[in-house]
Amino acid sequence: MSYDKMLPDDSLNAEAENRLRNLMWTISGDYALDTKLDVESYRRSKYISLYDAVKQGAFARFYDKNAFALYLVKKVYCGAEERPLTELAQLCVDAASYRRIAEERPGVPELRNRAFSDLLEDSFHRMSATLPGRIKIALMKNSLYGDEGGEKQVRESVARILELENVHQTDAKRVDSKCTTTTMDIIRTVDALYNSLIDKGFERKHGGLDQVLSVTLEELKEFDWGDFLKEEISEDALDQYFNQMNQAVTTMKEDADEEPEEPKQAKRRVLLIDEKAAAKMYSYMELNFGRSYLTKREQEQKNLRLCRGAHTDCSLYFTEGILENTVLKNAQYVNARRYAEKNRVHFQNNRNRIAWNVEQLSDELRRSLNRRSEPERQAAYAGMIVPRLLWKVGRMETPGRLFEKTLRRSNSDFAVDILIDGSGSQRDRQSDVAMQAYILAEALAANHIPLQITSFCTFWDYTVLQRFREYDAPREENRRLLNFVTSSNNRDGLAIRAVGDSLLQREEEGKILIVLSDGKPNDIIVNRPNSRNPRPYYGEYAVRDTAYEVRKLRGSGVCVLGVFTGKETELMAEKRIFGKDFTYIRDISGFARVVARYLRRLLEEDSANF
Repeated sequence: MSYDKMLPDDSLNAEAENRLRNLMWTISGDYALDTKLDVESYRRSKYISLYDAVKQGAFARFYDKNAFALYLVKKVYCGAEERPLTELAQLCVDAASYRRIAEERPGVPELRNRAFSDLLEDSFHRMSATLPGRIKIALMKNSLYGDEGGEKQVRESVARILELENVHQTDAKRVDSKCTTTTMDIIRTVDALYNSLIDKGFERKHGGLDQVLSVTLEELKEFDWGDFLKEEISEDALDQYFNQMNQAVTTMKEDADEEPEEPKQAKRRVLLIDEKAAAKMYSYMELNFGRSYLTKREQEQKNLRLCRGAHTDCSLYFTEGILENTVLKNAQYVNARRYAEKNRVHFQNNRNRIAWNVEQLSDELRRSLNRRSEPERQAAYAGMIVPRLLWKVGRMETPGRLFEKTLRRSNSDFAVDILIDGSGSQRDRQSDVAMQAYILAEALAANHIPLQITSFCTFWDYTVLQRFREYDAPREENRRLLNFVTSSNNRDGLAIRAVGDSLLQREEEGKILIVLSDGKPNDIIVNRPNSRNPRPYYGEYAVRDTAYEVRKLRGSGVCVLGVFTGKETELMAEKRIFGKDFTYIRDISGFARVVARYLRRLLEEDSANF
């Protein structure tokens, strides 16, 4: 048995913290350096913790860590997604710090490889789910086994990051001094990787590196950093977030996704249900929302995987509606038929306007798709030779690119999901929502774009996801949107997580999620004897959770647009949830047009977001 395993928890933590801090101080030469150390993970893998301490010391010694953290904070302020940005920053910091400290301390390469081996064993599946994670895997395998090839995008990113390992060796001045030029090398690499891998439209929307670095401290102080903080907000949230960023870039370990904390105190609105009703809950859901299109086992597996964190005591229920999969023609069935008939009357009264809108949107999208598929010619070092450039050969030391290659982008390499708030707050605009979703579905189907449309509401501890159309369904299924009925409450964060999970499993490179809601997540809590009781879900807590799910999806490469239809008093909550990619429509009749404009913008960007 090892000495570490014989120590009680408190003693082990104290021993580990002392060991890690001394190591960091020894490497950095700065005994005033006060950085938060990851003591908790020491028991799981001491090699990861020790290597992180080495790297923290090396980064603080050779680079301006505060300037680098400030760049990251400014990048997030300008609209970058925090998680993929910090993941790329971690890889660049590791590459830049490793070679310099390894030259002084021969034991570092062995420690690094042991840490990498533990990371690959412990977190391979989690890392492989994202592009930064796959780059991280490739870098670690490169260190352990040499270059193993892989997808082109990953190989090119690895090569660019590895350049940081050797950048100081070409300039003697950099070896002996800590200078901002070297720090700027890391910043430029991180910025270029983020803009080319994560958000290809970032520079067009927010400006280049110069614009990011020009953000002032006054602007940063005016920003609300509360949603980005992992701990309770102190008086100076900016300083707190700055320190959080400083810590994040020098750790290699993979954490499970961090959820917003549950509220310490919250008033409950309680609906009492007796044990008999609780025992018949699933049957009740079938009777009132229609049979599920999943088996009970499939639903249990999804609940196990998705109902975590803020939604631990919740359940998901996947259905195509009571009118499609009827168990019994009860009162709920009669009401659903009545509302569906109301929708049909509304459709019939607006059939000419619907047909005109479908035709207009279809044509707009078709033109965008055609432009997207047009060939683009670029100068290159290989391909078709350009005769007019041959005069450079022999006359110029570096003649440059003398060839031309043609690039073609597929016009159908993306899938779209539309998630509609189907809670009782949408009752007044129910028929209009159904009509606008139908117009959009028809326009996309006419252009053979995979589209799924789902509504969500929450009853008891079930979040009901009613599917009106699945991605590759025939166009005729769009008529099922006439069955759109609103009821109950809305747990937005869980619905976004579940639909996002479905979208991420699609093979298309580009993935788009459009969420139509009133910007007010609100779920009544059910108090059932001897059963689960989800935490209250409303107000600040619900907004932060929903914003977290949106950021997590964007970090996975999904373009998320929020379409707000609520009251102006709820507008700030919607902004916090969706950031800059949201639109406010005062009239639901503009929904299809707004979404089509968003899709067209994504399609026609010179460098696609996908």
